Amino acid sequence: MALRLIQLQTANKRRLVAALEDDRNAVRLAGVESVYALAMSAIAQGVSLAEAAAQRRTKDTINLGDAANELRLLAPIDHPDPAHLHLTGTGLTHLGSAESRDKMHALAAAGGAQTDSMRMFLQGLKAGKPAKGAVGCQPEWFYKGNGFSVAATEDDLPVPSFALDGGEEPEIAGIYVIDSAGTARRLGFCLANEFSDHVTERENYLWLAHSKLRQAALGAELLTGPLPANIQGTSALLRGGETLWQKPFLSGEDNMSHSVANLEHHHFKYDLFRKPGDVHVHFFGCGTLSFADGVKTQQGDVFEIRADAFALPLRNRLSAAAPAAFSVQPL
Repeated sequence: MALRLIQLQTANKRRLVAALEDDRNAVRLAGVESVYALAMSAIAQGVSLAEAAAQRRTKDTINLGDAANELRLLAPIDHPDPAHLHLTGTGLTHLGSAESRDKMHALAAAGGAQTDSMRMFLQGLKAGKPAKGAVGCQPEWFYKGNGFSVAATEDDLPVPSFALDGGEEPEIAGIYVIDSAGTARRLGFCLANEFSDHVTERENYLWLAHSKLRQAALGAELLTGPLPANIQGTSALLRGGETLWQKPFLSGEDNMSHSVANLEHHHFKYDLFRKPGDVHVHFFGCGTLSFADGVKTQQGDVFEIRADAFALPLRNRLSAAAPAAFSVQPL
């Protein structure tokens, strides 16, 4: 079984790192308070993340279901300076993503012409999984935010007052740190809700960047090792404690038009993204949206994402952010 790491916080604000044994129990790791510290220690020692974790295993068992522990699951990665954690992603990497985007832009395809979105997806099908050592075609790429944008499971996902919508995007994200030589070191993968304003995106695909609401939720588990080729999950929207909408989703390279290696290449080819000590969370894309099925979310709705590669679900409540007063002033 692949190593799964989690970060927790106790009621008195003490941080812990633990190795997940199953969906209820974990074993505390000694001497580290963050996955980032564990990763940097592994790099300094010249050992794998799994080896560094094994060196620190204790006999202290943590029951995640015990409310008396008053434990809070944190995001699977953070950085001492949140500005040095980059959230980015790629789109049109799954078959469902192309179908959903094409529905949004159906008017642009009048007369049978392919949309730009469909052309990009088909290009990925043709050249997104190059042979080892070769470079495939570029995916759609977007900037999402930084460490200040990260929500953990059970945190609220606030919709900005200017947004026209706040909808889920269930996907897998890769987690990386940059070592002292400027090499991206993959720690593993997590469940994610990339969270977007699909109404704005539908109105004009050139507003894609604006549709990417800066908040994003990360599941508690860091899954080390290779990403399973076929991930099967379920995305659900709950309202008033009842399931309003639910649909399966697929991920992993068997269900993608790009290889993970190709997505990584086209992100880390930029010098800016290879600065020692930085953390990167890179979203690999989504193929299932409640928005595509005509669902309109509202305040208080709960997004719940589960996948067979992860023991713990990702759950977040939709909330409304208060309007923020701001201005730009000359100096």
